[in-house]
Amino acid sequence: MSDRVQPPFDGVVYQIYPRSFRDTDGDGVGDLEGIRRHLDHLAWLGVDAVWLSPIYRSPMADFGYDVADHTDVDPLFGTLEDADRLIAEAHERGLQVWLDFVPNHTSDQHPWFQASRSSRDDPKRSWYVWRDPAPDGGPPNNWMAHFPPDRPAWTYDEPTGQYYLHQFLPQQPDVDWDEPELAAAMHDVLRFWLERGVDGFRADVVHLIGRDPDYPDDPEHLLPAGRAGYHDHPRTLEHLRGIRAVMEAHGGLMVGEVNLPDPSRVAAHVGPEALHLGFYFGLIGAPWDAAAWREVIGDADAAFLAQGAWPTWVLGNHDSPRPRTRFGGSEARARSAAVVLLTLRGVPFVYAGDELGLEDAEVPDDRVVDPGGRDGCRAPLPWVPDEGHGWAGEPWLPFAPDAAARAVAVQRDDPSSVLHLHRRLLAHRRDSPALVRGDQGLLDLHPEVLAFHRTFAADERLVLCNLGDDDLEVDLPDPANDPGAPWTIAVASDGAGEGATFSGRLARDHAVVLAPGSGSR
Repeated sequence: MSDRVQPPFDGVVYQIYPRSFRDTDGDGVGDLEGIRRHLDHLAWLGVDAVWLSPIYRSPMADFGYDVADHTDVDPLFGTLEDADRLIAEAHERGLQVWLDFVPNHTSDQHPWFQASRSSRDDPKRSWYVWRDPAPDGGPPNNWMAHFPPDRPAWTYDEPTGQYYLHQFLPQQPDVDWDEPELAAAMHDVLRFWLERGVDGFRADVVHLIGRDPDYPDDPEHLLPAGRAGYHDHPRTLEHLRGIRAVMEAHGGLMVGEVNLPDPSRVAAHVGPEALHLGFYFGLIGAPWDAAAWREVIGDADAAFLAQGAWPTWVLGNHDSPRPRTRFGGSEARARSAAVVLLTLRGVPFVYAGDELGLEDAEVPDDRVVDPGGRDGCRAPLPWVPDEGHGWAGEPWLPFAPDAAARAVAVQRDDPSSVLHLHRRLLAHRRDSPALVRGDQGLLDLHPEVLAFHRTFAADERLVLCNLGDDDLEVDLPDPANDPGAPWTIAVASDGAGEGATFSGRLARDHAVVLAPGSGSR
């Protein structure tokens, strides 16, 4: 088939973990007002959409992914009126607003579950997954939860004499999408927010909503820890059709967290009657090695093209160590990885704080709060170098190392900063049809270099990233549309030489975006 797949979204999405963005009311937790006050900064940076991790009412057992009311804002973050104002003012700046949609489970404090738990005869009993004990009185099958580790994915409810399924915390009971009334209620949640102006959603672990109705045991090789997350049943696609119909009726977009290791299985959830986009996390797990990155990118390209789909790319999020931490604290590697992220074919997602080159925070034992051990990457953003870094109250987690030097205000005043590199990359991407929607070909120019060529009509770009241990020389192909022309450095990971003709020398841990044409010498 042709490489020319039309992206359903041609911008860059910026993920905000609201608790950690900016506190304005003094409780130490970020809020919607803090996001609203920095919309101008996000517009200056050059992103196109803002995705907010959950802002709904919640007991916060899993920091908002245990939803107790899908159609209200938790007081920690503000009010529905604050959400409306944020959406309106984001739109005034040309920014889309996407929310997190949590379709697989709710809080055990949600009125739906409270009713379901009240009696076997309650009309909402079938909205959740209830099963009789096994013959020995134990859980109905051998599924294990994601976290806490080494715990069954079932909890026994003494009053009603059955187990309920929870593939995460016991406080997060799984809903049953095979129940039409539950599916309709979830569709109404989407409509509620779409009608308030929300532009799209990120669907949390959406691949889990379709399950084998017999709930068979997992094979032994998937046990003991957390393998329930790899359940992937065709019924999911049936449920996605209904979700897609709601989105199409309102002009919204849905990207799904399909946390599966095989990109072809991720891509299978994307299509005209399924998700618009599906997250693939291959780069988050890739070592700093050119062959590994080529394999991840090549496999994803092939899988998504075969499905007629457009890939997504992420280097960081609220569940994973930050790129700079994974790369041994190297800012140079984090910069080069950002160059790759923002030039690959696909929709890039930038996690708030990665554009500052933050590392994970060092969280002392007495301040650990997350049951999944993800506190480090959720450290609050520093806005100014002063003590408190612009937060109205003592933040819920410690700041990352070097917070003063990496504060937004400091980096905005420094054209050589990581922040300005992101701004240049975003501007260059926006101005290049090849980078936004062009074809892509991986090139074998040097064993230690990740190289790929992007083309769209007369526009083309060449991207090089040295993942080796030494500086090296690269022999470049001629530009396809201008044979014999030199390549000019459009963007460099360290900012050096931009606008000059590329010599062919590529420093260790360095990346460049090249455009055809004569540059300065």
